[in-house]
Amino acid sequence: MGCDIHPSAIIDPSVRLGTDVKIGPYVVIGAESAIGDGTRLESHVVIREYTELGRDNHVHSHAVIGGEPQHTAYKGEKTFTRLGDGNSIRECVTIHRGTMQGAGETLIGSGCMFMAYAHVAHDCVVGDNVILANAVNLAGHVEIGRNVIISGLSAVQQFIRIGEYTFLGGASGYKLDVPPFMLAHGVRGMLYGPNLIGLRRNGFDSDTCKALKKAYKIIFRSGLTREAGLEKVEQEISGNAEVDRLVAFIRESKNGVTPDHKQRNGNGHTAA
Repeated sequence: MGCDIHPSAIIDPSVRLGTDVKIGPYVVIGAESAIGDGTRLESHVVIREYTELGRDNHVHSHAVIGGEPQHTAYKGEKTFTRLGDGNSIRECVTIHRGTMQGAGETLIGSGCMFMAYAHVAHDCVVGDNVILANAVNLAGHVEIGRNVIISGLSAVQQFIRIGEYTFLGGASGYKLDVPPFMLAHGVRGMLYGPNLIGLRRNGFDSDTCKALKKAYKIIFRSGLTREAGLEKVEQEISGNAEVDRLVAFIRESKNGVTPDHKQRNGNGHTAA
């Protein structure tokens, strides 16, 4: 099936278009970009150079994908933005391409929804089935695991990792890593235990939810040091892949881990 391209659209001759692509009025697509089969670009969308969109993406009006990074060291190098399949990019979303100081590319998975005015900065990596609500801001080099939901008006500091299946509440700020499977919120984002509702909705069984809840209490609320808590979890909860992942994520953290809301700091000791 051919493409439906409005005559006012401006498309660089080097652009590769799939089949059944729909391109609305005043769309601009820059050089060396690729638009996958079945993708729909609404009016006034801008796809900058070196941007690749997979199949069946829907980009709404005034979104800009692949813009130059807001990085003082960027000097016009050839870097990339790559999106998977079936993403919904709503009005006025901005996604910037990578930098030579990072991985040289910004990567978005498949099945994501980025609501109006969300921003994804340079060199971010966003997994599959992620929802960024209205006006969520990701700084550079942020990593978001699959099936994460970030509520509106929240912000994530550069280089921070957000683990898979987390839920971050609205109007929150995050300057430390958020472990997978967790619920966090607050102006200065803090943990409130496992994301049990989200986990159940995603098919995790009751044994896994109970194991994560027990592990959370040991690591964050037992009064043990962080390493002692992790060792106790390994001794008492064995053979659970999600608990193993939680422990590994915390151990791998270079930024430090978001604390429990009852803690004074992130060292594992609870407030009086």
